[in-house]
Amino acid sequence: MKTAFTVFVLALLPGLAAAQCGGHDRQAMSCAEGSIYDAETGTCEPVTTS
Repeated sequence: MKTAFTVFVLALLPGLAAAQCGGHDRQAMSCAEGSIYDAETGTCEPVTTS
């Protein structure tokens, strides 16, 4: 009985850990010097100066 309970708990742990990371709708992005992050395309675009 103890073994079955231990197996059950260990099987649930990865799912519980993943559930704690949910709900993030934004992630930090860093770009190389001379470029800026474009949220629409999800890429780094070169900075243009006039």
